[in-house]
Amino acid sequence: MEFDAVLLPPRRAASIAGGYWHDRTINDDLDACVAACPDKLALTSVRLDSGEVRRFTYREIATLADRIAVGLSRLGVGRNDVVAMQLPNWWQFSLLYLACSRLGAVLNPLMPIFRERELGFMLGHSEAKILVVPKLFRNFDHEAMARSLQPQLPSLKRVVVVDGGGADDFDTLLTKPEWEKETDAPNILAANRPGPDDITQLIYTSGTTGEPKGVMHSANTLMANIIPYSQRLKLGKDDIVLMASPLAHQTGFMYGLMMPIMLRASVILQDVWDPAKATEIIRREGVTFTMASTPFLTDLTRVVSETGKGVPSLKTFLCAGAPIPGPLVEQARATLGAKIVSAWGMTENGAVTLIKLDDDDNLAFTTDGCALPGAEVRVVDAEGKSVPHGEIGRLVVRSCSNFGGYLKRPQWNGTDADGWFDTGDLARIDASGYIRISGRSKDVIIRGGENIPVVEIEALLYKHPAVAQVAIVAYPDGRLGERACAVIVPKTGQTIDFAAMTEFLKLQKLALQYIPERLVVRDAMPATPSGKIQKFRLREMLREGNL
Repeated sequence: MEFDAVLLPPRRAASIAGGYWHDRTINDDLDACVAACPDKLALTSVRLDSGEVRRFTYREIATLADRIAVGLSRLGVGRNDVVAMQLPNWWQFSLLYLACSRLGAVLNPLMPIFRERELGFMLGHSEAKILVVPKLFRNFDHEAMARSLQPQLPSLKRVVVVDGGGADDFDTLLTKPEWEKETDAPNILAANRPGPDDITQLIYTSGTTGEPKGVMHSANTLMANIIPYSQRLKLGKDDIVLMASPLAHQTGFMYGLMMPIMLRASVILQDVWDPAKATEIIRREGVTFTMASTPFLTDLTRVVSETGKGVPSLKTFLCAGAPIPGPLVEQARATLGAKIVSAWGMTENGAVTLIKLDDDDNLAFTTDGCALPGAEVRVVDAEGKSVPHGEIGRLVVRSCSNFGGYLKRPQWNGTDADGWFDTGDLARIDASGYIRISGRSKDVIIRGGENIPVVEIEALLYKHPAVAQVAIVAYPDGRLGERACAVIVPKTGQTIDFAAMTEFLKLQKLALQYIPERLVVRDAMPATPSGKIQKFRLREMLREGNL
């Protein structure tokens, strides 16, 4: 695969000179852990379906990373080949990334919620050579779906199955044979070791373009964010991280997979969100830090409040993905005893802004924080000029952690000649540099931290024989932040109800989480004189109860 990461070379000299790019990879950090603390507990994987708990020291994960890397090479994986993976938060996820990094291969993490439509596009677009899936997860047969897609994907040479038990079983191919002891293993590992500007991660994000966009990151761009992020939060080698947010999201990947290794800390992975189980893990393992979206904080606070069983080791809960209601911050602070930190970021650059640990608690629900070192934020008008403090405008970002571009879609990179990236969000900024996201100029709904690809779903609904016009807009939800509502104008003489809409989208193989949770049928849409649907009016009508 050829990666067109055109946004990286122009920034290299300044990023190195500024001390923001560190010219190291996760290989260097893992090797340093093995040298300094080989027998320290590095990774604990908790599977709720089976109750399995697996623990690994740094020495053990380094050995397994080498073993899996050589095993992947036996399957034909080499430098710049894409290894796609649709796994939950299992230990195999972390080890696959570390193995790919040994080989110079590029990991493409895919959310387990994706189904044929999303998965087929991403695998084809990325030209993935290997796909790793669970046999079953949450009662869904991922292997069967992968097998059904494979004939349509000429680049996909092998499907590897965790818990598969057959010839393509993950353990049989990659972890049982001691590949690292083969005579050619040292040469394989030495010859393919990547550099810090090579693409190491390809991760898809939904937008308003009608198709997912492949975000390209190097070790330099990822680490340029993780280092100041951990410094602002005062995290170090003695911290124990709980990661229940998906590793296939940037949150889990950067701060649950990479950051603990970079800090020489320990991480516990939880594969299915269960707040009662999370509180048990926090108490048993002495968890000090976690990061998740607002619903996770709501659930954790409720369970601790109801049971009276506290989580005294938890020092910090970083909450991002949706605004945090003020009453929740107050309740969580009192119930959990942890500092609640608000933040804002994107797949394209990681967390860009977050409040500081010594900031007043009210900043967690009145702002989304201030920029990390190496990042700049501006709020601008339609002409690109900065607006006065407190006024709403477009949020643009220039950061050392900005991505390398969208794979095969440089026309969408949204970055000007001076390095400013148009986030698509609307925001205001105060005199102290703290921002507050006030809306989105793009039509992405964030449901519980998960982006809903509005344009794609609208395009599917337009295929329904009864639909004349459709607009999907957000409506507020106390737990998830937002949910999706489909507003439909039927064709003359036609009707459609919620059950029919839902069944139609299921037949299109759309992820269940993307299906709108409400339907409003209208005779007409609010529109501009030119006929463009005014989604802001629909959102207002929903908020006011007029739809």
